[in-house]
Amino acid sequence: MSTDPFFAALSRTRDRILPAPAQAWLKTPRGMWSVFGAVHLFFLVFAAILSLRGEAFSDTFIYRAWAATGFDASRVTGPSPWVYPILALLPMAAAHVFGNAPFLFLWVLMISALNFLAVAKLTSWGRRRAAIPAALWWLAFTALLGWLGFARVDGFTAPVVLVALSIGAARPFLASFILSAATWMKVWPAAVVLALFTVVRQRVRVVLAGVLATVLVVTLALSMQALPKLLDFLLQQGDRGMQLEATFTTPWLWMSVLGIGGARMYMNQSINSMQVDGPGTEVMSVLMQPLLIAAALLVAGLIFWALHTGKRNGGADRTELLLLGAMALATAFVVFNKVGSPQFMVWLSPAVAVGLAYSWRAWRVPATLLIAIGALTFVVYPLFYDALSHNNPVMAAVLTLRNLMLVVLFVWSVRALFLMGRRPARPASSTHDAGTPAGAKES
Repeated sequence: MSTDPFFAALSRTRDRILPAPAQAWLKTPRGMWSVFGAVHLFFLVFAAILSLRGEAFSDTFIYRAWAATGFDASRVTGPSPWVYPILALLPMAAAHVFGNAPFLFLWVLMISALNFLAVAKLTSWGRRRAAIPAALWWLAFTALLGWLGFARVDGFTAPVVLVALSIGAARPFLASFILSAATWMKVWPAAVVLALFTVVRQRVRVVLAGVLATVLVVTLALSMQALPKLLDFLLQQGDRGMQLEATFTTPWLWMSVLGIGGARMYMNQSINSMQVDGPGTEVMSVLMQPLLIAAALLVAGLIFWALHTGKRNGGADRTELLLLGAMALATAFVVFNKVGSPQFMVWLSPAVAVGLAYSWRAWRVPATLLIAIGALTFVVYPLFYDALSHNNPVMAAVLTLRNLMLVVLFVWSVRALFLMGRRPARPASSTHDAGTPAGAKES
């Protein structure tokens, strides 16, 4: 089924709203950096105003409290700082270097700096005009999710993963080292490491980079006298229930809304998470971890199959496989996760942004889906989360639609991998409609 009529209508709507000169200006380096500046200036000014009043925002209140106690779990109420991998504590400590007051501003400033590096890498500092629309898409998605990125640790990992994917298969050691370091900040970049390992020829380099990053992390833990806590972020997740927003929680969400089977929503105070309890939730909670692992391994197997089947059909584009594999695995980490925090949507944007820079036409479907997913997520949180947590059926329907779209995105990614394995490689003389990102050709 062709999507051309839909995107043609979308283009006509865009042309009616935005004059051609404005569109042309936006696709220039000056236009792109102006959009970047406007988006980030908004959040920096907001953060500065709150910081001048001695306030933080959303999860940064928790991060600031952790940093103020030196990350001593015995001195904090609520979740322990060690629910995060150890490198997540570094930006918290850096933002607290001047005390509580400027914490939020410094936090947003650091994320803005990383976002700047990501856009610069994606577009070769604005020189790759063909990649500018992809950068504009990423900026629009970043602005849409707002504080879900700027007030969470996930906001640090997304631009780092984008940089690593822009490096791609050409420099597997560097890409793996960056991704491995990001994994020690938030676990989800491990999905991209798995895709990279499956795709590249020099798999030993991927492993060695991961080992090096881990050795450095262990050294840091020793210097902080925190080695016993190094793996607490894994151990403290085991007894979590089914979070309200998680995809697989949807049946119990509706049971709670409709008052069926004694299902209910409740706040898990120890981890600051809204969860759903009902018939079978304990069993499903236990099953989710192996289900997530199985899904990741099956997708990795599909990537490997697509690579080698593609070779037999005339060749395989390793960069395209890396991007599709990263997309499929990151989406699997969201869909098959019993934790469904809204900031997880940030995980999906790096692969799409680099994919759009690689081939706009091939990646326009997931890009459009992800914008819709981001909009629905914003409606759920922060706008109407209180209504959702009080069994509002309209918000339950919005969340259900968002979760269905996540499943569609996962199916699209898996199907694209399968189809890639079945088709011959492009002729060597062909070019992509949006240019080739840095690292597109493997050395």
